[in-house]
Amino acid sequence: MRKALIVWGGWEGHEPEQVADIFAKMLQEEQFEVEVSNTLEAFADADKLLGLDLIVPVWTMGTIEQDFVNNVSAAVQHGTGLAGCHGGMCDSFRNNVDWQFMTGGQWVAHPGNDGVNYTVEICQSSSLLVEGLEDFSVCSEQYYLHVDPAVEVLATTRFPVVEGPHSYNKAVDMPVAWTKRWGLGRVYYNSLGHHADIVDQPQVREMMRRGLIWAAEGKAQALSNVSGVRNSYSGMADSQ
Repeated sequence: MRKALIVWGGWEGHEPEQVADIFAKMLQEEQFEVEVSNTLEAFADADKLLGLDLIVPVWTMGTIEQDFVNNVSAAVQHGTGLAGCHGGMCDSFRNNVDWQFMTGGQWVAHPGNDGVNYTVEICQSSSLLVEGLEDFSVCSEQYYLHVDPAVEVLATTRFPVVEGPHSYNKAVDMPVAWTKRWGLGRVYYNSLGHHADIVDQPQVREMMRRGLIWAAEGKAQALSNVSGVRNSYSGMADSQ
C-alpha cells in the first residue's frame, strides 16, 4: 500500500485541518495509507520521509527549521512525491528559499482579495493530468505568484481582473497549476484552495486528485532508476 503524509497547520484562515481532511479521504479512497500530522516535527525523521510515496503540505505562513526542509527536499529528490495547493504549499515558509525552489513558486499577492470572479483556463494537451478537463470559473482569491520558469504549466488565469498597480503592465497569463521535477521526485501544485469549499469544488477536487496520484506514482519510477541521486541538494550557504 502506498504511504502518504499530510502535515497541516499555520494560518487558520486557510482552514488547514478541513483541507487536510479532504485530502486524507481522497487518498484513502485511492488505497493510500495516510498519516495526518499537525506539527512540523513530522518532517524530523529523514529516513521515514524517504520511505513515503507522497508528502502533502497544508501549512501557510509558518517558519520551519532548515533541517526539516532539508529532510523533505532529500526525500523528494529520491522519489517521494510532493503535492499541495494554495498557500498551504507555495506560501508555507516565506523566509525559506530552498522550500520555494523545490515547490516551484511563491505567492506574492491576490489583487481584490477573496471573492474575485475569474476563469481558470486549462492548457489543453499540455499533460495527461488535464486530459478531458474544461475551463471553469471560480469565485475566490486569484493568486499572483513568482514562478520557476522550469515548471510545466497545466492551467492559467488572466491578470488583471481587479485593478491595481499591476494593471499598468500588459495582460499576463499566470500559472494556476503546474508540475516540476526535484531530483527524481515529482512535484504538483495548484493555486486554488483558499477555503475548504474551493478545494471541494468538483473541478478543483479532480485536479488535486490527479495531481496527488501523479506525484506519488513517481516513487516506483525513481526506485527503478539505478543511478539515483548521489548527494542531496541542500541550498546555497547564503540561503541559510
